[in-house]
Amino acid sequence: MHAFTFFILFFTSIFLETQASDENCATMCTHGTPHIQFPFHVRGQQPEHGGDLIYELDCNNTTKTTTIHFPSYGDLVVKSISYDMKKLDLLDPKSCVHEVFLNLNLSLTPFQYYYVVKEHSYLNCSVRLSPSFSEIPCLSGSDYHVYTVPPSLVVPNSCRVVKTVPIPFGYSPYLGDNSFGLGLTWGSDGDGEQETECFTMAHVKVVCIAIFIFAAAALRKLKICRSKKLQHLIEGKNQVQVEKLLGDYKPLETCCNSDLKQGNSQGETVLDISIMKQHKMQAM
Repeated sequence: MHAFTFFILFFTSIFLETQASDENCATMCTHGTPHIQFPFHVRGQQPEHGGDLIYELDCNNTTKTTTIHFPSYGDLVVKSISYDMKKLDLLDPKSCVHEVFLNLNLSLTPFQYYYVVKEHSYLNCSVRLSPSFSEIPCLSGSDYHVYTVPPSLVVPNSCRVVKTVPIPFGYSPYLGDNSFGLGLTWGSDGDGEQETECFTMAHVKVVCIAIFIFAAAALRKLKICRSKKLQHLIEGKNQVQVEKLLGDYKPLETCCNSDLKQGNSQGETVLDISIMKQHKMQAM
């Protein structure tokens, strides 16, 4: 019985450990935020995978958002993560996607733009260009104006090239969605291994649950068998006691029958003497 109890406790501990390991494969900062699993991990909540800090995410309790930090730019909000498509959709807290494009350096990270990129030059002009050029409001000021143009364009005298970078699209007032274009993808030789590990841990969890259920059923069956055995034992003891009582009753019955016969014999003798006395008196 002690060995069986140890068996149950052992597999229960495996189940709890497996559950904890499985929880390391997926979590979230708060309700409504993306599920976080390999290759990403939450700083201080999940173990690092391979020591790659660029996959580290933060939970901003003030804004109730999930963020990722890029040294070349700063923090970006994680809008969604598609693990099947390997797509990370980001939002700029400052709502200036072209400032991100201008400063974000992905060359030292495992990320690339999800969309096809094309080189664009950022121009900083002291005067406004013709209406055929769209000024980027979040990058411009009262005395300077920023534009994105094809690198082949002849730069006007009032402008200078700030940077030429490959980006998903140039600025357009019709593309005002902050999230548009801020889609990244990633790739790593170790991705599949960890995903398989999480997949395996989930299966181990199912196996442990099945073993636990089997152990519980076996324990219940053992209890039923012991109960029946105890019942049979009690019934056997009761039968012995009954037979013993019957054994004690038989001599008592014999004794009583003997006394009854003796009493009847004595009664008959007294009756005979009485009758004889009556006949004798009548003869006198």
